[in-house]
Formats: sequence, structure tokens, C-alpha cells
Amino acid sequence: EKPIFSSKAYSIFPNRVVQDRFEATILSASEMSSNYKSNVVGEKNDIVSHWKMAKDIAAFPQYKSDYLISDAIYHLATEEMINAVEPDSTFRTGIKWPGVWTRDISYSIILSMAYLQPKVAINSLLRKVQYQRIIQDTGTGGAYPASTDRMIWATAAWEVYKATGDVDWLKNAFQIVQNSVEDDLKNAFDPSTGLMRGESSFLDWREQTYPRWMQPVDIYESENLGTNAVHYQANIVLSKMAKVLNLPESMHKYEHIAATIKAGINTHFWMADQGYYGQYLYGRNFKIRSPRSEALGEALCVWFGIADKQKAQSIIANVPVMDYGISCIYPQIPNIEPYHNNAVWPFVQSYWALASAKVGNEQSVLESIAAIYRPAAFFLTNKENFVAATGDFAGTVVNSSNMLWSLSGNLSLVHKVLFGIEFQTDSLAFHPFIPKALAGSRSLTNFKCRNAILDIEMSGFGNKIKSFSLDGKLAKSAAISYKLKGLHKIKIVLSSTEMPSSKVNKVSNYTTIETPIANYSNETLTWSAIDGAKKYQILRNGKVHKTTIQTSCVINSDYYAEYQVIAIDANNVSSFASEPVAVIIPRFEKTYQLENFTSKAVYDYKGYLGDGFVEISKTVNQKVIIPIDISKTGTFAISFRYANGNGPINTENKCAIRTLKSDEKFAGTIVLPQRGVNEWSIWGMTNSVQINLTKGRHILSLTLESTNENMNGDINQAMIDALIIKQLR
Repeated sequence: EKPIFSSKAYSIFPNRVVQDRFEATILSASEMSSNYKSNVVGEKNDIVSHWKMAKDIAAFPQYKSDYLISDAIYHLATEEMINAVEPDSTFRTGIKWPGVWTRDISYSIILSMAYLQPKVAINSLLRKVQYQRIIQDTGTGGAYPASTDRMIWATAAWEVYKATGDVDWLKNAFQIVQNSVEDDLKNAFDPSTGLMRGESSFLDWREQTYPRWMQPVDIYESENLGTNAVHYQANIVLSKMAKVLNLPESMHKYEHIAATIKAGINTHFWMADQGYYGQYLYGRNFKIRSPRSEALGEALCVWFGIADKQKAQSIIANVPVMDYGISCIYPQIPNIEPYHNNAVWPFVQSYWALASAKVGNEQSVLESIAAIYRPAAFFLTNKENFVAATGDFAGTVVNSSNMLWSLSGNLSLVHKVLFGIEFQTDSLAFHPFIPKALAGSRSLTNFKCRNAILDIEMSGFGNKIKSFSLDGKLAKSAAISYKLKGLHKIKIVLSSTEMPSSKVNKVSNYTTIETPIANYSNETLTWSAIDGAKKYQILRNGKVHKTTIQTSCVINSDYYAEYQVIAIDANNVSSFASEPVAVIIPRFEKTYQLENFTSKAVYDYKGYLGDGFVEISKTVNQKVIIPIDISKTGTFAISFRYANGNGPINTENKCAIRTLKSDEKFAGTIVLPQRGVNEWSIWGMTNSVQINLTKGRHILSLTLESTNENMNGDINQAMIDALIIKQLR
């Protein structure tokens, strides 16, 4: 009843026949043991030789099956769930990560905490609210809006409502989500693609996911698959909330926004030749798509219904998966230690399992379960991540035991995959998925569903229900009403019919070659030779211009153009594209010194152009007006040369934000991310806002508006040196 198992966890499998595939998959660790020393007691303080139940878990759902190891792993995760609650009744992210983090708690609440610990979930979600808006965790360039994945909070809030039926919570959550969505529509929406800007969801160590040349403002400008899936679902959730609250105008508005984002994802990310979505759009004035897969984004697009049935099945069958699970991105980035790069995260694997079950891919579900159970059994805890190439947590840059979203995902395998439990708006539904390798009998008792307590028995295998009975009476559908109260017994018998054959794209680990560094001089584009490159692809304004084996190319340009170089190896696998090199004809670019239009700042900073620079803050120059003259009608890129020394590149929350207007009409948002602590003499460029301007005089303005609040609240400051206007066409 209180199972004990050692690092050789497979030795406690019950004495019964286990299907070869499941055994081979979950015991792939045995091969690792012979070639690689894993989980060696004494190497690190957080490695233990055994685990024994120490907490009373009787208040939570109890699981029992024919497979002792899976029962033990479930009990371990339940005990660690209890450990993951702070004295103030909020979630602790991990043993090494105190405090509440928006994305961590949200992904965990969605997986299982909404119904297992709803009060703690609500406390934690409210901890991440300020000014009735969702807080973006610290991140690249001072967080929001360089990072915008805070919106996963909305989906977590909706899961809590479905689990509890708490209308007061729903009303409060609706207002918080609506305020946040409206800010994002101003600060992060790209009308040209229908997508939202911002850093990859949870993949928030810039060097682990992006090419080295990308500065924080470039990451803000990028449009990521997973982050857009999060924004899509936030708008779907907001629409559903509005429906429950009888707000039809809001319901239709946010349905429309969600549809726009969905269309943008399917238009700009889908790679028909690969059979899955690309990673993100990146670049500057002319974006290109990164062809890497991004595991969480792919899974969310399937699970949220962004991908249609055909695309969804293709994604699960074709996204590259390695022996120890699905790596966060694939292929890997060279010379980057494992954390997000070359790593498997169990919570991501859990979402992959949910997506795999949705499309009916038995092999993928089975391997996902194995990929989560193996490290939990070997490491005797739910680790944050482990190295994709070895299956071991040793070698990762940082890690933590008792990780909230890892244990939440582990529990979701039983509740949401095997038993297929789904909290809907008006009922609790069941969509079981039992791979044949795990056929048998299992029970889940003391499962709380609002005012009811359920004892559930299930037998057989497959994903089709032969019979579903409630308190001994056959039911017409596999669902129960939320009106049910007290203790009830559910019995599910599966049809035990073979599921359609399915496949997984099993691959070896692969690392791309390095990214070229390109330069332009004397009408010639040159770049560094890259080890392993067999050819180079030159892009002009985001389109293939030329392919060559040389490391230079003569450029003849009579207009503004951006050039990038991609290195391609012998297997036809591409590097990241180089930093865009702008080839500018002088007459198509004009610079305006800001000190000519408002008072000059008095700080003793260096490196500025002209006679000085100006300060913008919450009290100084809240509005700066710049008259400009346009000599020829066309499309123009508007950007500013700036400095922001209020914080480091990779943490804190002091990214400055301003609204750009053209002739008093909204043109876009200008983002001025942090560039280093007290680094006020390091100047860089903001993002570009593209606008159409006619010949003649126009008035541009840079203003601080209510939607431009950052996550700090007090400091929203930068120094601006100059306005640069480039005519693109």
C-alpha cells in the first residue's frame, strides 16, 4: 500500500505479462544503465536511493491498477503535490523555486491542479494579478511585452471555474482576462499576420531558443507558435466566459479575435512538407519562419483545436521524437548546454500525451507515458527537465526536484489520459484512452467532482466505451451532471478493440550547424565560413535570392533591402538565418534628432548622435511630437535609437512601452527593452512599425497611454536619441 522502489524501479513490475512495446519503452533506461551512469547515489545532494510514502494522501484521489510501478509513481506525484503548497496556500514551483510564477502555476492548474487543489489554484492565480491585469513573469528585456505568454493564466482560470462552478470567481477572472487581452491587442498584435508578438511560451532563456544575434527587441518582434496558441485559447476562453455571463457582444468579439489568430497560425506556421508547424517568425522588417519544431506549441495547437483533424494527426505522427521523449525544440542549437535546448520537460510531454490521445495515436500515448514514468521512477522525484540525449537530469544547466508542473502532468496521465476525465461547462465527461499494452483493470476512488465524490472502476483497453454505468444503471452517455451530490460509483467497460495503427517519428538527436555572421561592404555581402556547411542560402527581404557554395555575393540594390544568410549541412538541415544586413540607399532613409523637438536630457551618457538625447518616463515627456516630411508616397519603417539601463537583458520588469501615432491615429507600439544594468550609454534600436504615408507633411507622436503600463508599474523609462524612417517600398 505504501510502495518502496529503488533507482532500479523496473524490478518491481508485477509478475505478469507486459506488452513488449511498453516494457521496451519504459525500460529503455536499462540500456542507459549499461552505457551511462544515471542517478548515482552520493553524486549530488538531491539524489536518493529509495522513496517511501511519508505523507497522508487519503484526501486525494486514490489510484490502483494491475501495474505496481505506475501506482507507485502516481502516489509519489500525489505526495509531491502536497509538498508543493506553501504555508500561505499558494503553489511552490519546485524545491529550488519558491514563489508563484504565472506560467508554471497556469500550466499546472490546467493539467490537474484546478480540480485537485482549487482553493490553492485560485490563491496562486490571484497572486499573479496587479491592477486587474495578469502579471507577466520576468523575462527577456524586462518582460512584458517582449514576453506575452502570461495569457495562459486565462485557460487556467477557466479550468478552475469548470471544476468549481464558482460564478464569483468567473466574474472576477473575466474582467482580469479582458483587461489583459485588450492591452495585448494594442501592444503585441501584428495586423499583417493576424498573430501576437512575444517570446516563446516558457522557453524564456533567449540563448536556449533563439539565434545569438537576436536582441530583446527582436524577440518581442518574433511571433511564436506556442505563444500564439496561448493567445488563441485565451480569446476562446474569454468568449466562453462571456457566454456564461450573458455578454453576447463580448462573446462574438473574442471569438472573432481567436479565429484571426487561428488563421494566422495555419497560414504562417504550417509546413506541408514536414507535416507540422514551424517554430516562430523572426527577423526585422521582413520575417521568415524557423523550421524547427517546438513541442509545447505543437501539442497545444492539437489540444486546443487550432489544427484540424488531418493536421492534428499529421503533427503527432511527424514531429521528431527521441528515445527519451519529445525535446522542447528539434533539431538542437549548437554549443548551448541542455536546459530548453537538448532537453525533455515532463510537463511538455504531458501535453504531448493529451494531444496524442485526442488524435488516437496509441503509440505516441504509450511512449509519452513511458517518457514521464521512467525519469520519475529513476530519479524518485518529478524533475524539472532532463537531457534529451541521455535521459538523465545530470548535465542540465539548472534543475529542481518536486517540480509542480512535472508532478501535475504525471497525475494528469491517470486522470485525463487513462480515464479521460474532462471538466466541461455543464458536465463531467469521460474519454478513456488505454493502450493495449496497459490493458487490465484499474480504479480511481475519492475523485471529487464539485459536490460529488466518485469511485470509478474501469476495465479493458482502447478508446471506445462499451458500457458506462452510474450506481449500477447503464447511462446513455459517458458523462455525469454537476447536479450530482454525494458518493457515487461509476463503472466503465472499454470495448478492447484494436486501435488504428499509428506511428511516431523516432529520430536520433541532431544539432544544426552554426549561424553565419554576414556583413556588407563595397556592394558585396560576405559571411563567415561555417564548419559542416555544404552550401549557403541568401535571402533578400525574407525570400530566397540565391544559393551558393561561396562565402560572398555581389549585391546590386536600388532600394532598401535586408539580406540574410543560412548555412545548410550535408543532410540539408539549415542553421538559423544570420542577423539581417540592411542595404540602404541614402535617399530612402532619414534621421530626426529628438532633442530638436523637446527638452534635452541632462544625464552624462555617451555614444548618442547629434547634440543630445531626450528622456521619456511616467513624469517626463509623456508625449513627444515629431513633424516629418515625406518626399514620396510609400511604406515606411519607423523606429527609434534608444537606451534603457534600468535592468539586465534577461530578467526584471522595466521594459519601456509607448504608443506611436501618425496624424493622431494609432500606428503601433514602440518597445524599448532593458539593455543592461545602468548601461545608459549602450544604444540600440527599437522595433519598427510599418505605416503607409503619402507625400507631404505628417505628425508623428510617441505617447504614454494606459495600455502602455509595464509589469513594474513605477518605472517606465528610456532615453531616446533619434527617430529613423526607412522607406521600404
